[in-house]
Order: sequence, then structure tokens, then C-alpha cells
Amino acid sequence: MPDSFHEVNGVAHTSRNFAAYAERHALPFLCIRAGTRQQQFEQRGEMRSLELRRSRFSIRMEKDLDFDPLFWRYAGSIQRELERFAPDIIHITGPSELGIFGAYFASEMGIPLAASWHTNVHEYAARRMGWITDKLAARYGEVISQKVEDGSLWLTSRFYSLAKVLYAPNDELCEMLEQTTHRPCFLMQRGVETGLFSPTHRTRSADDTTLLLGYVGRLSVEKNVALLARIERELLAQGVTNFRFLIVGHGAEEASLRTSLRQAEFAGVLRGEDLSRAYANMDILVFPSHTDTFGNVVLEALASGVPAVVTPGGGPKYIVRDRERNPQSPETGFVVADADFSQAIATLARDPERHTRMRGDARAYALTCSWDAVFDRVYDAYQSALAKEINADAASQVSVS
Repeated sequence: MPDSFHEVNGVAHTSRNFAAYAERHALPFLCIRAGTRQQQFEQRGEMRSLELRRSRFSIRMEKDLDFDPLFWRYAGSIQRELERFAPDIIHITGPSELGIFGAYFASEMGIPLAASWHTNVHEYAARRMGWITDKLAARYGEVISQKVEDGSLWLTSRFYSLAKVLYAPNDELCEMLEQTTHRPCFLMQRGVETGLFSPTHRTRSADDTTLLLGYVGRLSVEKNVALLARIERELLAQGVTNFRFLIVGHGAEEASLRTSLRQAEFAGVLRGEDLSRAYANMDILVFPSHTDTFGNVVLEALASGVPAVVTPGGGPKYIVRDRERNPQSPETGFVVADADFSQAIATLARDPERHTRMRGDARAYALTCSWDAVFDRVYDAYQSALAKEINADAASQVSVS
């Protein structure tokens, strides 16, 4: 029961690929999700889906993300479908209306609950308070931001502790979840479609020497997109002038970026082959987010033969191989602080041989990632959770008798 399915974000992308994996392997799978269609059920082989439309009273959380407080009107439909399907486990992706439903019915029907952590809600909440904290003295603003983050993490962890087994996209988050929920956590990394995202989709002419800096993702404050304007200013000050940005995505910060960036093209949201070409035509992906738990777009860029510059915060640092951090490994980009982004980009702009080598290394690394491997591990953890549930029930029955 995913938070989102059709939208353009990491949760939706992973959810679609999970459903495709189940269908590809003929696994019994029921996907209950929100969408644009009014209560429509579909079945293809073992793959079933129930799509439910959100009401016009939905609360906008982000440009393409909503929370419907009236979603409870579907309780009967969801319960009937769950009873018909009789799942061994219910998997949710977060504290959305779907996630709340999943936790509720898992408890009511005595079905083990699995939950995967895809979004650092606590960090998002703190950054969304910036419109207040930025107006306060620094020490007060920092205290309030930290309290908001700590409180949000406590509440979210209480919700996730309802699950028997947890998943997260990197080791750091797994460790945090195990400490805060006292539940076992397994890695649920992301895969990439290396046919869709490939250097073969590059359409720029060989004599086009402009350095194309790409950004793909939501244009929002928690993505730290304001750094892009600073990078532009610093590159120009360093004498690097033959570059431009390609911005793919939309969000609340778009108007501000259009005003502050002088050398940028805004492509909006792209999908399919249009997105493939956009990636392949980039020279460097610039991804300044500190809050992403994984960074699908970073892996898609690497598959397209595009090195990435990312921050030490969040999950992308686990994808990018930086020579400073891994001297013996192939080099696929830079993991640097905000203040060093422009220098990292300038380094590649002035060293075309190193850039070419990194493009090849990026593609080679991405070829080792696959969605099948990701979801095989998820199903293995399901079996572990179910075995523990059976053993716990057996122990309980023995103790009672």
C-alpha cells in the first residue's frame, strides 16, 4: 500500500518497479493505491490492483503529493479486497492515508506489517519551518528547528514501530530505525533500468563543448536547490563560463530559481525517452540535497554515463564513488560539502580526460544494479519476518497451555 504510485518521486518509482517485479515473476501481489480513477480494480494473472481516487478535499503536501482526510470512505472496499486476497504480509511505505489504512487492517486482521522508510519526514518538517525560523535570531531558530526535527522523528518512529520488519535504502537509516523502533531493518536499495537510462540516448553533437550541468528532482526547499544559484555565481567567478544548467522537475522554488539562475533551461517534468535523452545529454549531475534517503536520480544519471556531485548528507553518498573516500575504487563523482560543489565541477571542466574516465566508470557501476536483486532481498526479509511470527505464535501457545 504505497504512499504514491503515479507521481514523479522515489516512492512512486520504487512502487511501480515493485509491482512490475511481482508481475514479472508471477508472484501473488495486491497493490492498493491512490490514483485518478474512481475505485477501479484490475487483475493480470497473479497481479491485482485497486486504485482509489482522492477527494477534492485532499490537502496538498507538495506539488504532486496529497493527503486525503476523507480516504476512510474506502474502508469497506479495502477490507473486502484484503479479505478476498488473504495476504501473508502487508507492506506500507509511510504514514500516508494508505499507510495508516495498512497499519490498521494489519492489526485488525492479525497480518504481519512491513514498512519501508523512503522519506526523511523529520528533516523535511524542520526545513519547511524555515519561513519562521529564518526570521528569528540564529540560536532560537536552530533550537526550534531541532525540536521540530526531533519531535517529527519521534512520532514517525512510533508509527514505524507498529511493523514487524522494516526496510530502508541505506545502512545509516537502518541503524537509526533499529535504534528508535527496536525492530529489525533490512536494506531496500533502488535499482535502475540500464536500457532506458544509457549513454546511447545522447543526441548532442560532438562539437558541442558547453558543459551541461543537470539537476533532476523536485524544486523544493528540502532539496537545497538554492545552492544551484550559488554554484553558478562561483563558477563564473572562477572563470568557468562555458556552461549552462538543465533543470528537470517542478516545485515551489521554481520561480525563485528562474529569477536567480542566468544560464539555465527549465524543462519541467520529463518521463520516458525524453528523460533518458535529458540525462544522457548532461555532462555532470548536480544534486545538492541533504535529505534524500537514496537518490534514484543519481543512479539514473550514472547509468546514463553522467558523473554526479552530491553532498555528504543522506543516501546519495552511498551511490557515488569518490576518489577521496574510496582511493582504490572506480571514480563516479564527488561527495563534497556545499561550499565545494563549484570547485568539484571546475575540476572536471578543466580535466576532460578524467571526466571521460568517470563517465565510463559511472556506467559500469550502474550495470551492477538491478531491480530483481533489490526485491529478491525484500522477499527474503519477508520470509524471515513470517518465520519469526510463526515461532512467536507457537511459543505463545505453548506458554498459555
